[in-house]
Order: sequence, then structure tokens, then C-alpha cells
Amino acid sequence: MSALDSSPAWVLAHAERTPNAPAVDSPWTRLNYRQLAEALRALAGHLRASGVSPGDKVLIALPLGSAGAVAGLAVQALGACAVELDRETGASSVDDILAQTQARHAFIFGQDARKWAGKPGLGHLYVIHSTRPPERMLQALSPATCTWVQEDGVLDPEAPASPLSTLPEVKSDAHAAIVYTSGSTGTPRGVIQTFGNIAANTRSIVEYLGLSSRDRAHLVLPLHYCYGKSVLQTHLLVGGSVFLDPRFMYPQVVLEAMAEERSTGFAGVPLTFELLRRQAGAEALSKLRLRYATQAGGGMSPDTIQWTREALYPAELYVMYGQTEATARLSYLPPTRAAEKAGSIGVSIPGVELRVVGDDGTPLPSGETGNLVARGANVTPGYLGAPEETATILRNGWLWTGDLAWRDADGFIFLVGRAKEILKVGGHRVSPAELEHQLARHAAVREVAVVGVPDALGGEAACAVVVLQEGAAVKEDELRRFCREALPVHKVPKHVVFTDALPRGPSGKVLKAELRTRYSSVGSS
Repeated sequence: MSALDSSPAWVLAHAERTPNAPAVDSPWTRLNYRQLAEALRALAGHLRASGVSPGDKVLIALPLGSAGAVAGLAVQALGACAVELDRETGASSVDDILAQTQARHAFIFGQDARKWAGKPGLGHLYVIHSTRPPERMLQALSPATCTWVQEDGVLDPEAPASPLSTLPEVKSDAHAAIVYTSGSTGTPRGVIQTFGNIAANTRSIVEYLGLSSRDRAHLVLPLHYCYGKSVLQTHLLVGGSVFLDPRFMYPQVVLEAMAEERSTGFAGVPLTFELLRRQAGAEALSKLRLRYATQAGGGMSPDTIQWTREALYPAELYVMYGQTEATARLSYLPPTRAAEKAGSIGVSIPGVELRVVGDDGTPLPSGETGNLVARGANVTPGYLGAPEETATILRNGWLWTGDLAWRDADGFIFLVGRAKEILKVGGHRVSPAELEHQLARHAAVREVAVVGVPDALGGEAACAVVVLQEGAAVKEDELRRFCREALPVHKVPKHVVFTDALPRGPSGKVLKAELRTRYSSVGSS
């Protein structure tokens, strides 16, 4: 592929055509396309001068903001590979990632300086700080060379730089990003995303959302999360804009900003919309001018889906499904079919083929549950330095998602659950998602997660971990009876436990492994 089909190239093209159009903003910074292009050219030129070459890995561990967006674009403008990390990534995981990627350059947040001091191999650190970093900070990072980058991504005006003039051509299979997920062995697992993967996935999403230069996304999801990154990429492709807002701990503040910025799009995971449902006022919602909203990152309760559609009307809600291994997206539920196909993850996005197959890879007829597999130009070539794990997900040109699903007569797909999370209860296969959906319908239940725990009689038992609505009171037996009204007896959870909150990762997904460990002894007495 030429350099013309990459995120930096899209920015530079819009900078020529519409230089004054808004591009990447935040509560504290504003960058139009001309300014964004100048910032990425300057930073890319400095990276090149400091030794970054095509194919090199560069770490980016920054909060949601303009500097992170510019850094990622600058790295990819060189044909290098951006390795974006959650700032909260533990020290041992960072060490593993440095060993895997052999990164010599990193973008860090000034407040995190001590965490990055003395990291092996890192010779050049780009420090994001509101002002020139104080001397004590630079001393803590010694002996690494440090360069100041302002919070809007603009390079230190005093730093010697020769801005990048032209973008190098890159091969479609060249590594553009490494996105880390938790590995089965506890070691971080880096999903490779190529320049071709990103271009294909971005164009598919733009097509089904109907995005244009008039769209402005309000983004509260982090850029190290492929869902958040895809929101940025899609709007940069069409010449739209993104408002990066890291203040979602205050939903009312974000809603007010969405109205003021006249945002047309909003993206969230289930927890995002749950928090809006609990805290958003009717007046603030009435001021929004959204054209669409998207939801991914796990199944959302039917009640919350219905609330979202009503609260954000006339905006259309797109329920979506994807994986990091698919760059971001695999399917979407067209809003026009939402009522008819409630509970479905929809149909494949443009350019992607989805199948439901048996364990031997043979396609199954509609209505029969099997393994969900996918293929398309957005599918990863594998995990960085992990050929055995790669072989478990990539088979004969297909990505095995690890999810079980079935397809109806119209081709719409319905998830049953993660294959590795399906419980074996008394010889029966039980889907945690099915139990969760039933329990979520109870008026007293705010959130629920179902996991398998050891059964005193042998095998597994279903344990429902429940968060109640504020002020609600309900007993374990009542919730089990509620399940029995709609489910066969072998699917009724044997244990129901109550907690104040479900543990979640940075993207908002429930950490079921932590729940399994926490409640592993619940059935031992």
C-alpha cells in the first residue's frame, strides 16, 4: 500500500483541503487540521532524528488527550509501530513489554516520571507536561535523554527539529500498532495490527455509520483501547473531528460538554451507558444533538439498551461486536432491525465474513450453536513473538474468536458466550450470558456477572455475583426463583452472592477471572 492510506496521510490531506476545520480537541486544547499536521510533522521529524526507523516500536503511555493522538500519528508517519499502553500498567508488565518490543523510545506523562525511571533499554523519553519539565523530574529519568512535548502534542519550541516533509511508503502488512491484552499465562499478549488492518477496518466502520466531515465524536474511551482508537481513526479519515474528554467520572460535566461542542457521535461500553442511566438528568439529555451512538465491549442489558435508545432519541444506537484481534470491529446491528432482532450482535461489517462452525471448522446450519469465526482484511496476523498462541486463533485463514454463537434464518448472529466461560453443570452446558440477561431483568438488580465455581459435589456450579439497585433489598432465594420462571432448573444459579461493585478493567469489562478467584470457595461449605 502507499503512504496515502494511513492515518497520518489522511490528516495531511485534510490539512491541505480544510486547514481550519477542527480536528482533535479536548477540554484544554484545540487543534485544527493545519495545526495537527504541523504537530505530527515536527514530532515525527524529531523522532527520526533521535533514531526511530520504519518498523521500530515506540511506547505511548499517556492519558486521553491531544498529545496521545499526535504521538500515535507521528510514530506511524515514520512507518514505525505505536505500542499504546494503559498508564496503570504494572511495572512487571511494562518490563515484559519492553523485552518483547525492544522499544528504545517512549512517550510518558510527567506525573508518571518515577515509574519510568531506569527502565532497561529506554534511551529517549518524550515527556508530556504542561510546562517545561522541572529539573528534578529530568534527574529522576536520567540517564535517558528527555524531550518536552506540550499537552496539545506540540514539540518543545526550543527542541532542534527538521519536520517530516514526506511520508514513506509502507507495506500493508507492516506493523502499525501493538495492542496489549491479558495473556492466558499472565504474560502480556501483544496483538499486531498492520497498516492494512487499520485502513480496512476504518473504512468499513465509516461505511456503515455513514460518517462525514460534518461528524464530531465525543470520545471518553482511552486511545490504548482499540474501540477508542477506532473512533479517532474513522473521524480523521472523513475529515471530521473528535473531542477527547477524560472526565467521564463526572457524567453530567461530559453531557454539558457534548451539548456545547455540538457532538454528533458518542461511543461507550456497557458501563458507560449504565452510568449515564443512573446519573444523567433529563434536561442535560434534551440538549444533546447526537446523530448516532455506538456500544461495544460486551453485552449490555436489554433494559439499558432500551433506556439508551429512548434517552438519546433521535440518535440511532448501533450495538456492535468486535475484538482486538479484528482491529476493532466484526459486526453491527442495523438500528432499523434492532427491535426485530433484539439480543443479536447483527451482521458482519463490510469486507468481513462471519461463520458459525463446528469444532472441525465445518459450517453449521442456522439455529445450531457453534464457534464464531471471521475473516477479512482487518484480521490480525497474530500475536507479537507468540507463534503458538497465534496458531490457536488463526486456522486456515479464519480468526477463531473464542465465542459461541448461532445464526438465525436471516443471517443475524446471536452470541451464546465465550467458549472458555461456558459452564459444565451436571453434564449440561450453561451460558453465563443467558443467566445474566435473566437476572438483569429483575427490578432490584443493577448489575450481575455469572461465573463458574467448584461444586462441593464435583464439577462446576453457577455463581451469580449481584450488585443491587440503591436501596433495594432482595434475598438469594428470590433471585433463584426469578430465574426458575424462565430457565430450566439446571441453568438456575446454585449460588447468589452480593457485592457493592463488580471489578472492571480499564475498558470497563468485568474481570471474571478475579470473580472466579474471589468466590472459588463459596460452595465448599
